[in-house]
Amino acid sequence: MADMTEHSAVPTTPATPTPVSVIGLGPMGRSMVTILLTAGHRVTIWNRTPSRMTDLIGQGARAAADPRAAVQASPVIILSLTDYRAMDDILGPVADRLAGRTIVNLSSDNPDRTRDAARWATDHGAAFLTGGVMVPAPMLGTPAAYVYYSGPSVTFDQHRTLLGAIGEPRFLGSDPGLAQLMYQAQLDIFLSALSGLMHATALAGRGGISATAFIPEALQTLTGIGPMLSVGRDLGRQLEDHDHPGDLSTVTMMGATAEHILQTSRSAGIQTALPAAVLAHYRTAIDDGHGDDNWTRIIDGIRRGDVDPIPSEAVSA
Repeated sequence: MADMTEHSAVPTTPATPTPVSVIGLGPMGRSMVTILLTAGHRVTIWNRTPSRMTDLIGQGARAAADPRAAVQASPVIILSLTDYRAMDDILGPVADRLAGRTIVNLSSDNPDRTRDAARWATDHGAAFLTGGVMVPAPMLGTPAAYVYYSGPSVTFDQHRTLLGAIGEPRFLGSDPGLAQLMYQAQLDIFLSALSGLMHATALAGRGGISATAFIPEALQTLTGIGPMLSVGRDLGRQLEDHDHPGDLSTVTMMGATAEHILQTSRSAGIQTALPAAVLAHYRTAIDDGHGDDNWTRIIDGIRRGDVDPIPSEAVSA
């Protein structure tokens, strides 16, 4: 069960700096290094492309000659890589040096992969924390930054001050897959919204509405979703209680709108995969006999895993 209440406060700058190694110097890794240096920590860095280390060395970071040196330099190793395969490539050859150290992997991957990595680290004597960073690199270290973590609570508690410099640490529990599950679920919302935004912009553009005119209106819709969903409702509680009162927006009403969006998209000649997938959710709920329920009833078919996009040719023009 996720626990985000006990470990939510952003710690202050530590009285005793912690030696930490950061491996992976993309935008996220570079931002983390700068923040940790500013917080007073001794930071060792390594990256496959050495040129990315130059300006960070000028800020006070210590360059490691190779991954082995980076691991040996600090009791805490923060990874900011493309995925967990990169961790295997980098740390696999130096696994004999991991005992007694803590690996904090802030790379992206799927929950099962993170659980495998945690077992691998534990087998080599290391503690392992999974992390999911929820803001872009420029926002790290600001009050808006937050990071989900999962793994051994004692390890998290030991390093929460260090991790708090990056962003508010939100601890989800001992299962190392939970942080990545929460991260991927949040990115599910984000990426779907981005695709929806671009699809809608293309749709409006085909009808003569410019992107410069449309985007401000679209952003108002996006930012208004939260308040609209929370008016007089506890959405999470309703979903847990399987409570779908159809007093506001029914499955039938929303499904009709979804079909109109698909028809409009087909007429405009733009890609229809996204609106077809959305319509499939409502069609399934209607077929299940829930047309008079609230739109949230679509979660049933999604949970069953039997909702497939409707081919655009199956929808009447």
